[in-house]
This record gives sequence, structure tokens and C-alpha cells, in this order.
Amino acid sequence: MRSTEQVRLLKILMDHLDKGTNVDAGGIRRNPTEVYTCPELASREWETFFKGYPQVIGMSADLPVPGSFLTVSDFGIPVLAVRDDEGTFRAFLNVCRHRGTVVETEPRGERRKFSCPFHAWTYSNRGELVAVPKEDHFGKIDRSCHGLVPLPAEERYGFLWVHPDPDGAIDPDALLGGLAPEFETWNWGRLTYSGGDQYDMRLNWKLAMDTFGETYHFPVLHRNTLANFFYGNVQCYDIFGRNHRMILCLRDIDLLRNRPESEWHITAGSFPVYYLFPNIQVNVGESGVTLVRAYPAPGDPGRSISEISFYFDPDILAGSPQRAAERFQQFGNIIRDEDYAVAASAQRGAESGLLKYATFGRNEPALHHYHNTYRAALGMEPLPLIDT
Repeated sequence: MRSTEQVRLLKILMDHLDKGTNVDAGGIRRNPTEVYTCPELASREWETFFKGYPQVIGMSADLPVPGSFLTVSDFGIPVLAVRDDEGTFRAFLNVCRHRGTVVETEPRGERRKFSCPFHAWTYSNRGELVAVPKEDHFGKIDRSCHGLVPLPAEERYGFLWVHPDPDGAIDPDALLGGLAPEFETWNWGRLTYSGGDQYDMRLNWKLAMDTFGETYHFPVLHRNTLANFFYGNVQCYDIFGRNHRMILCLRDIDLLRNRPESEWHITAGSFPVYYLFPNIQVNVGESGVTLVRAYPAPGDPGRSISEISFYFDPDILAGSPQRAAERFQQFGNIIRDEDYAVAASAQRGAESGLLKYATFGRNEPALHHYHNTYRAALGMEPLPLIDT
């Protein structure tokens, strides 16, 4: 983020603190609770947002060196992502061309060749079929036509995108909706992967996203955790197409007031959170990034799986990697044990069928935006703004 933008945003937060104000959506919106429970809607979301849309599968740090690989199956197909011997990011359907068996079963590692566990057909990290045991017995085949099925893959601004459709297209700049110049300044390609977690929860995937949509809840839900470090109900908010950026207010912002603006840094006084349509949260701290990817469980609107990944800034962590790792894990645990716990409670409320809608307040513009972008993509009418 450019220094002028950092100063601008920090000044807005200070002004909110001084005046007791916050972002204002201009009214409230009522969101039907059936969007969290409807099987038909869940099916449409799965086809539109996951099977038919480019997916962020991680960050560049997930493939740190040539020969490294990553496997994912979060959006309905098994994917093998690799950094080939020349350092190029590639993605393939992780399925053998012989009998359709999943080729690589490990979640990540380093490997130049991938051998199917069924009959040992072997593929290079460029997807080429390089070995067929007892080929003289099997019958001669054209190896050039039997490599792993390639999937569209793009690496940019520190992110890895894969399209589930072999004929799909990926345009990262268009997907980011104006955030690309800002993402480039973060230099996230230099981060180091440092572990992750998975939260399989009884809540709709949109409820998982909703938990990141406001800081109104901080003084209550997080009174013994995040409220010790954040001012609740204070933020900046900007929309970038289908995406947005929230700037949460750290209590340490007060330490910047007596320092020259040339020394201000956005992560010293605030906590940027980027939402990338449809299911990604990028949480940016002084030590690095926590990436949250929420996926629906096909066939069950009331269940979702969130993949949490931690990435460290190697320079900041050089002195105390253990302490930084613990802080990231604590943040992840708060998401699971506090945010997602109340979201699971909201799921039960929605499933009761007795609460017809939830209300998004004037101080919760991200929730207005989330849901109207989902609805627009599905051809649904927007939630109307109720002026209050």
C-alpha cells in the first residue's frame, strides 16, 4: 500500500476515534435467512462460484521452490499444483489418465515426478506422461496425448489462481477490481508459508464470510481477546468491484499521533482485511498474512469448510519466529472458537425457520456489499436499502 494511502486511512481512523463516528452505509438492509438454508440456492452457488469461477488456492509461498507441489480438492475436483523445474506455476487435474485414480495423495511437499499408486503410471511436474510400466504388455499408447489434464493457472501479486474448468480463463487484474496496484506494493510473493488449519463447521459458507464483515461485535464477543488490541466499531471501508477493503483500528494507533507521518505504517496502527469475491479473506498483520478460504459442503447448506493458512514476512520474523507463529495460531483459534461459534449458532437460528431475516446495520457496510454481490452474480434482486 502506498504511503500516501496509508496516511490517509490512518487519519480517517483517528478522526472516527476523536468524533465517535464510524463508516455509514446510509441505512439498513434485511437479509432473508433462507439464503443460509436453501438447498436450491446452495446448488446454484456451488455451480456459479466454485465449479465455474477462478479459485484462489493459496499464495506463492505454498510453492516455495522448483519441484514443490500442493494438492487441493476444496471445489469439487482434485487439483495438483506445482512449481516446475523452471519455476513456473502449473496446475493439473490430479487424476491418472489410465484408470482415473488420484495420483498425488500428500497435501504438499517436493517432488519432480508423480507416480499413480494404482499402476505406477508416472508424470513429470510439467504434466507429461514419462513412464508406463510394462508398456509392451499394456499396449503402445501415444504418451503426448495421455499427460495430466492441464487447468488454467495464474500466479500474480503473491496469489495462486486455478480455474476448475480446463477451458476456463483467468484474468487476475479483472478479478481484483482495482486492487491490483495496491496488492503489488505489498510484495506478498516474498512471504514464507508457516502452517495452517481446517475448520469443518455447522454453518453456511456465507455466514463464515459474514463474521469478517464488521467490528461492531469486538467489544462483546471478543472482549477478552481481540478487544484488548482493537478499537471495536471503528473502521475504514472501500469497495473495489466485487471486492472490498476494511481497515480495522488497532489500539496502537494512539502511539502514532506524536510521530511524524513519514514514520507511519498502516500495520502499526491498523489491520487491513481484504475480501476477494466470492470466498476469500486476506488478513494483513505486521508479521504477515492470514488467508481464509471458505467453501460450502456440497449438498448441505448448513455446513462449510474453512481453510486457514499462515504466511510470515521473513524479515520481521527473523528474530522471533516462534512468537509470531503462536500469534498467528491464536488469531486462527479466535476465528474458530469465537466468530465461527456464534455463526454456527446463527445457522441454528436460521434453520429454525422462525426468523425470516437478519438485519445489517448502517455500521456494517461490508455485509451489505457481500450479499448484494452474491445476489447480483446469481441474477437475484438486491437487498433494498432502508433509510433510517
